[in-house]
Amino acid sequence: MTRRSAPSTSTPSTASATSETPGVKMTERQPAEGIREKDRPWLMRTYAGHSTAEASNELYRRNLAKGQTGLSVAFDLPTQTGYDSDHILARGEVGRVGVPVAHLGDMRRLFQDIPLEQMNTSMTINATAMWLLALYQVVAEEQGADIARLQGTTQNDIVKEYLSRGTHVFPPEPSLRLTTDMIAYTVSHMPKWNPINICSYHLQEAGATPVQEIAYAMSTAIAVLDAVRDSGQVPQERMGDVVARISFFVNAGVRFVEEMCKMRAFGRIWDRITRERYGIEDPRQRRFRYGVQVNSLGLTEAQPENNVQRIVLEMLAVTLSKDARARAVQLPAWNEALGLPRPWDQQWSLRIQQVLAHESDLLEYADIFDGSHVIEAKVAALVEESFAEIDRIQEMGGAMAAVESGYLKSQLVASHAERRARIESGQEKIVGVNIFETTEPNPLTADLDTAIQTVDPAVEAQVIAALQHWRDTRYQPPFNHPRPCKALERLKEAAKGTDNLMEATLECARAGVTTGEWAGALREVFGEFRAPTGVSSAPVAVATEAGSALAEVRAKVDATARDLGVGKLRFLVGKPGLDGHSNGAEQIAVRARDAGFEVVYQGIRLTPEQIVDAALAEDVHAVGLSILSGSHAQLVPDVLERLREAGAPDIPVIAGGIIPNADAEQLRATGVAAVFTPKDFDITGIIGRIVDEIRKANKLDPLEVPA
Repeated sequence: MTRRSAPSTSTPSTASATSETPGVKMTERQPAEGIREKDRPWLMRTYAGHSTAEASNELYRRNLAKGQTGLSVAFDLPTQTGYDSDHILARGEVGRVGVPVAHLGDMRRLFQDIPLEQMNTSMTINATAMWLLALYQVVAEEQGADIARLQGTTQNDIVKEYLSRGTHVFPPEPSLRLTTDMIAYTVSHMPKWNPINICSYHLQEAGATPVQEIAYAMSTAIAVLDAVRDSGQVPQERMGDVVARISFFVNAGVRFVEEMCKMRAFGRIWDRITRERYGIEDPRQRRFRYGVQVNSLGLTEAQPENNVQRIVLEMLAVTLSKDARARAVQLPAWNEALGLPRPWDQQWSLRIQQVLAHESDLLEYADIFDGSHVIEAKVAALVEESFAEIDRIQEMGGAMAAVESGYLKSQLVASHAERRARIESGQEKIVGVNIFETTEPNPLTADLDTAIQTVDPAVEAQVIAALQHWRDTRYQPPFNHPRPCKALERLKEAAKGTDNLMEATLECARAGVTTGEWAGALREVFGEFRAPTGVSSAPVAVATEAGSALAEVRAKVDATARDLGVGKLRFLVGKPGLDGHSNGAEQIAVRARDAGFEVVYQGIRLTPEQIVDAALAEDVHAVGLSILSGSHAQLVPDVLERLREAGAPDIPVIAGGIIPNADAEQLRATGVAAVFTPKDFDITGIIGRIVDEIRKANKLDPLEVPA
């Protein structure tokens, strides 16, 4: 998972703990009747990393001292998308949602004084997973570690990046090759490493139903396993070793009975697919191994203290059932809908896990749901419906074909639109948001500026200066790296052929190559990919019958278009920078379309210059900017300034995202017409506000009632 302006989605390893939890002595006791020997707890993680490698290293060592039993590394968006910190698209994004790692020196500092041979490290990284694993391996070698003993996970699920997270780089086919090569390499050289973590977490955040989450994740796993099998790099007799190292990273929502049933269904489906499709006979190799982060989508900015009980309920979904228990758990912090959690907030989430594992009797019993008719019926229904959707995707040619056709994305956008409509209508109730909104003053958020951690804006300049110093001195003592040009040329030659790319990538790591140089070499060979947005094909999710809220907004849109003498109002929805969380932008675009706007939406990863060029070329009446990574303070004013320089200062600019109150005030002071945050759940109302801002900018009288 990746963060927005805070951790929200990372991928823990699913390897089971192999030793007693540090600092906790297991109590010996004679099992009472009906009580079994106590299980070891799951791996406990917090998703962490920000600012610099040095600051993140300090945070990791502090968390480990508090009883955390594994690391979960958050990387910043430039690192995730294969750019160096001084690239134009990296502006405002450096160190915001994770740690910047541009080269071997950064990786050394990130894990300084942390013995990697003894650690279980999860790295939330996808498009550049091979590169980060190579850096990790080289650092471990420098520590004297036996790489065959390294334990951990690289997320490495590129399919969900096309659908929900947006940190993809290359087209599907070469992306699948990178994943395949990594799997083949680790099976031979790093047998305890999980080379891929099939990640359905972000699918749920993008709107997936439980059936869609299961079916899309399993379809991705089929695509990966088919590619490994067909590559010829792993003999058939070792496919069981491949299957045994495939792990999953799932989401658990607040409907914890349904979510627990989903986990049991996942296990049954995985067992059947691996046995029937790949002939895996050993039940231990067919075991469904998963880690989880509970649902960040459900965290609310309004009454954020309610997030604590949500987090607890969601944790129970993946821990109560022994037969479907997560192998690793990481919990978000109560304030992640507000911004970046502080160390104390992360400690609170860790303590929630520790209380359940060490104070309760949960781990003393066999599966407490065995024999439940209710649970069995729900699991059976999920299995049947999921297999039907898996079969549908296979008929299309598999997960990759379903991505390229836009089918998967359009289904997710539609499901998400339906969910948002249920929330707006009150059919789906969220305490503190659309029900029980009255509240007492919250001492936890009395001072919002101190209720979250902020990244010093000066960090970006420091990181860029350090990167330039690395480039200038990497050939000199004490590093004496060979010139990177030969390593990069070898990488490109390997990419043009069929060689496994891991060895060439390791050579680049040892040569001091940077993240941007490695990804840039592969971009030259593979090209880049812009995933389908799913907006144009999404069905209407909200009724427009007479008297409805959307019908009234549509009347305002039509009246304003007539007043301006145009056929339709035109609205540009832009995603500046590297933030790939496009769910909110897509929902705004779909609702604006349904309200009668002509919508211009070009997807993610655009520079302010490109957004302004599109606004001028399309002659739009308003620009909406969606940023959830925390880079709004730099990118939004840049768009405003470019519009002024282009002679279009009257186009209203609206900003949306995880934006603290103080930042929102500053944005409005620079000329932003309106700022919306996650507490503004009424999308139809937001579209109405945008129409109001268009009228104000064009000096039209306010339109209070539908025309």
